[in-house]
Amino acid sequence: MIVQIAGREPYWFAEGARIATASGAEAIDLNFGCPAKKVTGGAGGAALMRDVDHAKRCVAAAVNATDKPLSVKMRLGWDEDNLNASQIAKAAEDEGATRVTIHGRTRNQFYTGSANWSAIRSIKDAVSAPVVANGDICSPDDASEALQQSGADGVMIGRAALGRPWLVAQVADRVRGDDVRAEPSPESVLTAVLRFYEESLEFYGRELGVRMARKHLSAFIDKLEYLGDAASRRSLRARICTMDDPAAVVRALCDSFLPVTRAAS
Repeated sequence: MIVQIAGREPYWFAEGARIATASGAEAIDLNFGCPAKKVTGGAGGAALMRDVDHAKRCVAAAVNATDKPLSVKMRLGWDEDNLNASQIAKAAEDEGATRVTIHGRTRNQFYTGSANWSAIRSIKDAVSAPVVANGDICSPDDASEALQQSGADGVMIGRAALGRPWLVAQVADRVRGDDVRAEPSPESVLTAVLRFYEESLEFYGRELGVRMARKHLSAFIDKLEYLGDAASRRSLRARICTMDDPAAVVRALCDSFLPVTRAAS
């Protein structure tokens, strides 16, 4: 279990690392890459890339606060005029970071355009620590191409796994050189979705769990094309995201999968 810490000051990165370590984290990751305005507006996330020396002090503080492996996730830079990921990666390594992950976009790109995997190669050349490529890895083929272009040691999957968590295993198959496993059956997906929903309610409590699960249920509905055309899936998503009764949510999910599972059998 890796705990990622967001912050802006060395003291609080250190405090976060101590709390995460005491709570059982097996590794710590520092967030130097989030592009969201509410994060960068507070001088956190990707805003830390605007000052290499300050970023280095943040890494040093966190490293000194834990005996667990510490990594840093960042972008290529703040914008096209400040592509300084190599400098920050090297500074992080010098302070004891054991891995860096690079999203192949600048902060100012947010999630527009395409991730530049080949630009990650310069960061790989700058450090001896393992480098992980991130951004737009939506399939096993994408993973293979990202590794080839970047020279990275591994890949990280983010948004693409929402609604398709089995993608991680499929990419792992490709990276290992194994046959890529097939997509799960609709019946097994429904079983997994219902289990996820039940455990969300157990973990967060009924009221908060219903709300917390909505984003993930929406992602499943968006990604599972066999649940209907785009308009039908939008309608299902809208209904489920306004339901407060967990039993009603479960019924709606089962009803939506029923025609598909019948056809499959």
